[in-house]
Amino acid sequence: MARPFGIPVYVSPYWFIIAGVFIIIYANDLSTSIYGNTRYIVAAAFVVLLYVSVLVHELSHSIVARGFGLPVRRILLYPLGGVSEIEREAPTPGREFAVAGAGPALSLALGALGWGLSQVAPYGVTGALIRQLMVANIIVGVFNLLPGLPLDGGRMLRAVVWKVTGKPGTATIAAAWVGRVLAIALLAIPFFSGALAGGDLVSMVWVVVIAAFMWTGASQSIKATRFRERLPALQARRLARKAISVPASTPLAEAIRQADEAKARAVVVVDHDNKPIAIVNEAAVMATPPQRRPWVDAGSMARSIDPGVILSADLQGMALLDAIRRSPASEYLLVEPSGEVAGVLAARDLDQVFAGVLSPVT
Repeated sequence: MARPFGIPVYVSPYWFIIAGVFIIIYANDLSTSIYGNTRYIVAAAFVVLLYVSVLVHELSHSIVARGFGLPVRRILLYPLGGVSEIEREAPTPGREFAVAGAGPALSLALGALGWGLSQVAPYGVTGALIRQLMVANIIVGVFNLLPGLPLDGGRMLRAVVWKVTGKPGTATIAAAWVGRVLAIALLAIPFFSGALAGGDLVSMVWVVVIAAFMWTGASQSIKATRFRERLPALQARRLARKAISVPASTPLAEAIRQADEAKARAVVVVDHDNKPIAIVNEAAVMATPPQRRPWVDAGSMARSIDPGVILSADLQGMALLDAIRRSPASEYLLVEPSGEVAGVLAARDLDQVFAGVLSPVT
């Protein structure tokens, strides 16, 4: 949409749908004070200015982040607000606190500016817009200061806990759980306030949507932290399955027998020079009935070894994941620096590591 300060700004297609809903709702609220089609123009102006405020809020995050040398990929505006996609985490708690706090601080500053203008603005369309924007910015600023992820206040709480404990992972988990508690509390408000009995249905729906947004965002933060905690221990060599080598013409049943005898969990197909040319696909083997396996060649169950599925056995952590992302496959051939086969890495085993089923250090 634009590139303020060189930062690309994108708008979700769903934003236009929700913006249209907002315009209709706000225009109905204006029906007692503004008549005719003018109220729709005023409502549209308010919605556009509101999202400009959201954009300014996100720009403040991005500009402070860039000031600390953190690359900003883009700003995305979506129906419930916006997000600054900062590609790296702040290296210190202080910088994390500053980046997170910049957005609410600017929103509250815009609210204060709106309050000042409302004192001199005449009543009417202009005054109504100014007062509505003042209230909207104050609400955005205060709401974002709530101390739970994924809100800015949650990131500020994370920075404080990080500073106290020295453990960013622990800080993220703590702030995310506070975010979950806040989501439940937000959802409980209508029940304890009596708003369910004859309450505003639209407001109720928004409370549920916002609570779901907070719960989901907090849960994703917890999941991402668990992912990062497991990442340093992720080593290709330790996840390698022992493999045997067989010619392509070997009956599948015989290949499985040899693998069982050698206590191997993978089969590599080799050519006449004993060079690996394919890896037998585990899923294809499991789908083949036992009675057919003596009559099926191992080569017919194998996937050719392309350069992208040959990985160094020394790969670990993010470097290993990056290599797998570049060449998605079900199995990978792991080789030693000398060129010898170290084993086979199954993508299924990686999935189990991150699901907590398989230990990455066994």
